[in-house]
Amino acid sequence: MRISAEHLRLLPKTDLHVHLDGSLRLPTLIDLAKRFGVTLPSYTEEGLHDLVFKDRYADLVEYLRGFTYTCAAMQDPEALERVAYEFMQDNVAEGVRYVEVRFAPQLHLNSRVGWRDVFQAVDRGLRRATDEANAAIARDKLDEPLYAYGIIVCALRAFDSGASEYYSRFLDVHRYLPRKRVYALASVELARASVELRDQLGIPIVGFDLAGQEKGFPAIDHLEAFQFAHRNFMKKTVHAGEAYGPESIFQAITELHADRIGHGYYLFASDMITDPSIEDPEGYVDDLAEYIADRRVTVEVCLTSNLQTNPTLTHMEEHNFGLMRKAKLSTTICTDNRLVSNTTVTRELGIALDLFDLTLKDLRHILIYGFKRSFYPGTYVEKRAYVRSVIDYYERLEREVLVPAYGPLDEDKVS
Repeated sequence: MRISAEHLRLLPKTDLHVHLDGSLRLPTLIDLAKRFGVTLPSYTEEGLHDLVFKDRYADLVEYLRGFTYTCAAMQDPEALERVAYEFMQDNVAEGVRYVEVRFAPQLHLNSRVGWRDVFQAVDRGLRRATDEANAAIARDKLDEPLYAYGIIVCALRAFDSGASEYYSRFLDVHRYLPRKRVYALASVELARASVELRDQLGIPIVGFDLAGQEKGFPAIDHLEAFQFAHRNFMKKTVHAGEAYGPESIFQAITELHADRIGHGYYLFASDMITDPSIEDPEGYVDDLAEYIADRRVTVEVCLTSNLQTNPTLTHMEEHNFGLMRKAKLSTTICTDNRLVSNTTVTRELGIALDLFDLTLKDLRHILIYGFKRSFYPGTYVEKRAYVRSVIDYYERLEREVLVPAYGPLDEDKVS
């Protein structure tokens, strides 16, 4: 199924899995790098695309290399606010009505910048761009849903002293503890700071996440932090099944109370199961998929990012998004990193439509479910009203734009 990029941009969309430090504008990165004295491999957009931010990467290590530059250029409130503001502008420009941007605040803490500085700067940038977009809707008296956002904080499964000034100090202070315990304590500190600043300052910190290398660093090590977030009514999402097997996903859901799963690519990889007590790996995978489907645990699918970082995935058509759809899982299409993966929500949707035999009805379900399964920063009543406004707007666009251009909704295929 093919839908033009112009029509996809018109549709109300979400991005529930996107990293702020992976989504800078290249001119901004170059400008900030010069200000902070960060040495880049090139100071032109073309050079950075050739040397760092590519369409394909050799492996995950090469993919992650770009973050060393972006994080180094986001080390004061002014830079964080600018990046957040431009990030939200870019989402507004392609009709992403609701975005949940995630970032690791501890990568931006230093001797001059504290917890409040980091959170308030990111919130100011997001809010300023959102208010401008919504003011335009009100000014032009448009019958459209408003733009909105939430912030998800990322704990790291592991880190080293070079990750940031904060992590360097943290490792030094706790140098006599086992490393895994230090990683867990950093996650607890992040959970406590996030809840406190959410409640004191009213910043829409809507979710708690765990990112980083899965193999050798199980999610259960961070149980204390997730229990604290859970007790304080913060939603949870976990990077799981991105580079490890089904057991990582099961642990995230059952032990860390994950409401959504980031990536979940290896959900169906029975050959990656390592627990010797699981005697029927294929049956385990079937049961896990059924469990996820029944509980409506949403998988945040990042097609391009998975292709770029996963050596077992050589062609996009082989992505397990097809198996997820066959199992009737709740899925939403996300970017992961707009800069590092060189993509947009519109582009990711175009890929999904083109390669996975989706219909107009499928597209509607995927997009609307992104709003329904969001961690919207309001009351349940407010969220229902917001989702209703999105559905009404979407149905009007179906009648006026999509059906005339591509045919009726109940057709199996649209060419």
